[in-house]
Amino acid sequence: MTGQATWRRLAEEDLAKAYLHIGSDSPKTAERLLDAVEHAVAVLLSRPRAGRAREFRSSRAHGLRSWVVSGFENYLIFYRPQQAGIEVVRFIHGARDIPSVLYDES
Repeated sequence: MTGQATWRRLAEEDLAKAYLHIGSDSPKTAERLLDAVEHAVAVLLSRPRAGRAREFRSSRAHGLRSWVVSGFENYLIFYRPQQAGIEVVRFIHGARDIPSVLYDES
């Protein structure tokens, strides 16, 4: 299945923050992050169930899967397979409290 990746606002903000954080030390590495995320999303669009199925207590997290970004193994893409592609829900550093970040709708 190929399709389209729909990014939630919070996922876009997560990625922007990571880009700026990494870019403050190394602009080249920040650009590599964007390339790695683009590649990861392409893989997930071709194989939406490739990521690890995740279970959390909140019903808002129902159906979430996660995928490690190659070259940036501390970063996880949390997404849901959709009929026409994937929905990227969050982009989270693995050292964070993942359940509390996932439930944050601010």
